[in-house]
Amino acid sequence: MSYITVVGAGSWGTTLACLLSTKGFDISLWVYEKELAEEIKANRVNSAYLPDVTLPDNIRVTSNFHDALKKTRYIVNAIPAQYTRSTFTQALPYIEDEAIIISVSKGIERGTLVTVSSILKEISHHPVAVLSGPSFAKEVIKKLPAAVTLATEDRNTALLLQEIFNVNNFRVYTHDDVIGTELGGALKNVMAIAAGISDSLGLGNNARASLITRGLTEMTRLGVAMGAKERTFSGLSGIGDLVLTCTSPLSRNYTVGTKLGQGLKLKDILNQMKSVAEGVPTSESAFALSKKYSIETPIIEQIYKVLYEDKDPVVAVKDLMERTLKSEFGE
Repeated sequence: MSYITVVGAGSWGTTLACLLSTKGFDISLWVYEKELAEEIKANRVNSAYLPDVTLPDNIRVTSNFHDALKKTRYIVNAIPAQYTRSTFTQALPYIEDEAIIISVSKGIERGTLVTVSSILKEISHHPVAVLSGPSFAKEVIKKLPAAVTLATEDRNTALLLQEIFNVNNFRVYTHDDVIGTELGGALKNVMAIAAGISDSLGLGNNARASLITRGLTEMTRLGVAMGAKERTFSGLSGIGDLVLTCTSPLSRNYTVGTKLGQGLKLKDILNQMKSVAEGVPTSESAFALSKKYSIETPIIEQIYKVLYEDKDPVVAVKDLMERTLKSEFGE
């Protein structure tokens, strides 16, 4: 029996399990791959995603949902967005009625065009909170300072979860805009791909700064149309996460953009990656959402065309720069 279960043993899920374990909680870490689960249990190291870290003794590792979720009060969803529905559909029969789900996955589901919290609310009756913000796993696990946003509609739940997740090096702020917090975390990955392309092409600091600024405008514009609060995008889960992922090779999505700018094909790039780059499927969903809500998102559109229509990144930059001139704030 564990007080908290982390579902998903990628680098972020494993890092959060380690972080929560420092507060003395009994933690279960559910691992999709049975062989990896056995290896972690034997060696106390997640060699696939966090090879330099020894897992604390109060983290129990399993690939069995019954064992992972028995009597669990809080469930952390660290499954990639495109696999959350199928994974939690399997997990639901084992989840206690009183359990609260905290999603740390950043993406928009293909086809349905909904965020991860919407998926979880659709398939279950459980309250869902969202944890998002600028927080590379490789830095958090080293206990370097980070600050994030925890969003939930219920204030009492927010205050409780804030206390659970907050540690000295990991500061947690509360917010009530769940959809905005999620969209910031999802859409910034699309912009990170664009930033990687820009830097790979040698377009310079001016271009990257412009890209981040106009990218934030697109994220905000689309988010507000979907019911988010505008101010959310000026916070940690918006511009905070955006700046982080657009300026560091630690970002998987930035790395995808860098390799695209070097001329590699998307299929080959993804085949070389162990972890999921959520910005790739999210680009498709974001482009579809911009059409659904009739929102102008030129950067998202160009990234979609580079990824899914094999458009030359150099031509995409040219098309962005040669668009019709206009006022910055739309007066």
